[in-house]
Amino acid sequence: MMVAVATDSSSTPSNEKPRRARRTRMTGAERRQQLLEIGRTLFAAKGFEGTSVEEIAAKAGVSKPVVYEHFGGKEGLYAVVVDREMRRLLDMVTSSLTAGHPRELCEQAAFALLDYIEEYTDGFRILVRDSPIPQSTGTFASLISDIATQVEDILGREFKNRGFDAKLAPLYAQALVGMVALTGQWWLDVRKPKKAEVAAHLVNLAWHGLDGLEPKPRLIGHRKS
Repeated sequence: MMVAVATDSSSTPSNEKPRRARRTRMTGAERRQQLLEIGRTLFAAKGFEGTSVEEIAAKAGVSKPVVYEHFGGKEGLYAVVVDREMRRLLDMVTSSLTAGHPRELCEQAAFALLDYIEEYTDGFRILVRDSPIPQSTGTFASLISDIATQVEDILGREFKNRGFDAKLAPLYAQALVGMVALTGQWWLDVRKPKKAEVAAHLVNLAWHGLDGLEPKPRLIGHRKS
């Protein structure tokens, strides 16, 4: 007895291979950027020790040797991520210092740091951790010192105009920038009060001191949010 065999006319003929969807191959620059972004996210969430090359490679859809090829390992990738974030924050702060009035300059510096925390939260989380490797390009403390150097010149000119000892400008610059940076670390998680209000209170303390604090500080610059 003959048995009829059903055939599927839509099936692939035996002499043809099934087609596979083509994947666009990344350029070296694109792959490097992808690894940097993945590493940045993982370092922010898990820290340096909690992040592995295996996890970075898996999320990028590549093998471990690809990560080593681009960065020489996890340490190299971390160093590049830190360097990029440091330069970004330093650029944001220094480019913001455009006002003529010292009090408005304080406002601009405070806003710049808070803007960075808000827009580049992962980067800030990485920076505020102490660097676990000696070959890293910097630490948050060294970054704050770089920013303080920029502020030092501004304070030095203002001290001279007011008859104060200009040699004390570095001390006050470190105190001012350190205050803003530590407040930024606290605000990173709580996000209250609003950014403009945080900036106003920071400048209130820096400008008036505890003895002359305004109960409801205001911003004098054009920036209000």
